[in-house]
Formats: sequence, C-alpha cells, structure tokens
Amino acid sequence: MTLKPVLGLALLFCSLNLISQETAAKYTATNKGKFFFSWGGNRESYSKSDIHFKGNDYDFTIKDATAHDKPKGWHIDYVNPSRMTIPQTNAKFGYFVSNNYTVSIGLDHMKYVMDNNQTKNIDGYIDLPDSDIGSVFNGTYNNDAVFISKNFLQFEHTDGLNYIYAEFARYDDISKFLGLPNTDKFQINLTEGLAGGILLPKTNSTLLKKDRYDDFHLSGFGVSAHAGINFTFYKHFFMQLDMKGGYINMSDIRTTQHPTDRASQHFFYLQRVVAFGGLFRI
Repeated sequence: MTLKPVLGLALLFCSLNLISQETAAKYTATNKGKFFFSWGGNRESYSKSDIHFKGNDYDFTIKDATAHDKPKGWHIDYVNPSRMTIPQTNAKFGYFVSNNYTVSIGLDHMKYVMDNNQTKNIDGYIDLPDSDIGSVFNGTYNNDAVFISKNFLQFEHTDGLNYIYAEFARYDDISKFLGLPNTDKFQINLTEGLAGGILLPKTNSTLLKKDRYDDFHLSGFGVSAHAGINFTFYKHFFMQLDMKGGYINMSDIRTTQHPTDRASQHFFYLQRVVAFGGLFRI
C-alpha cells in the first residue's frame, strides 16, 4: 500500500474539518439560545383624547384634549445611573426561542403632557362646596368652550407614562442581499413584533386647585406593534431603530390625594426609538 492514497484521504479530512470549523465559528449563523438586552431613548406623538374626570362633587369630560412628550435630547442622563430614569427611555430583555423569533419583556418610559392654555369643549358639571378654593369653576357644562388654564387643570404622566409589556418578535438577516461578506463583523436585520401589557403611570395632576397627586398607580393596559432595523457589530453589540405604534386605555387614573377622585382616557401613540444593546449566550 502506497502513502499517496492515505495522504490524500488525510488532506481531504483536514480540509472538510477546517471548513466545518469555519462554518461553526460563525457566531451570527444561528440565533437560537441567545439573550439580548437594550437601552435607549424615544420621542412620541399622541392622538387627541377625551379625558373624563369624576369625584364626589364633579363629573366632566374635556373633549379632544391634545398632548405632547417631554424630550431631553442627547443627554448624559441616559447613561448616568442616578438619573437615567428621568429622560424618555426604553429598556428590553429578551431571548431567541429560534433563529428568527424572540420573546422579551420591556419597559417604555414615555412622557405625556396635556396641552394647557387652550380652549376646549367640556361636558358635565362641577359643584364643589363654596368653601373649596376650586369652587370658582362651579357650573354645568353642555359642550361649552372653556379655557383650560393651569389653575383649572394640570395633567401629566411625566414620571412617566410607563408601559410594561411582553413582546413576540421576528428577526430576519438581510446581510446577504446587501452583499455583506462577514456577518460576524457587521450584520443587518429587519425586525417586527407585537406586544401587550399594563400601564403603571406616575401621574402628576393638579385638578381644580386640589392637592397634587404624584404616585405610581396601575391604571390600564396597552397593545403595540413595532417595525425596525437592527445593526449588529462584532457579533455582540447592536444599535436598533424602531417605529412603534400602539393603543393605550387607562380607565383608572388617580388625580388627587382623595381616593374617589379619578380620571380615564384612551388614545393612540406613535413612538420613535433609538436603542443600543448587547447579544450573548450563557
């Protein structure tokens, strides 16, 4: 028996083994079993909303109330551990149950500020005792136009409009369609998902000159959908840009220190998110 066939088989085996190792070494070739986390910031736009206020001596609705968010821009507070919950932020922790699908839990810390110093139509009544400082607003309203000053109402979810959710999402690697040769260095994914969860706002409300209420309270639920693009660098680090739309229904909002004083509202929102994160296996 000559050595040539043996050497040929050995070289073939080594070549196949090297190819196999090179393929296996591609960290981005498979996602199943990976964990990820992200942290980022957001901007929001809100639809108009009818806000219903009810207490022992009043029951009225402000129609078509408008609101805005409270951005902080590019700021050190996003990474300052003692102040990172002050800006509008997004946090998420998830797991790839397959190469393309993830499950995750997240928190969208949004901010909702009702626009003041505008004239809005009001339905209902206010009948506070004459000794109450807010009695200056007493009256019966039948779709009447009323100037909403801060003395009448200041209504914000600024600590914030906290949406805590569970999400199911899909990721698709489009790197090969863009001619990217090594996804372990740079990879591009498209992602979309559906989510649902609870609203735990810390509402800052001053209503009819009553004592301000400022605490966390489970107020309702939300549902949302997102679509985005994910840029992964060197296997473990990513930046994600998301467009997220949703519906929020809060039927039990605390407004003053008195436990019977409540509000309710529902609205749609559109959120733009920039997030940075990490991807790893345990």
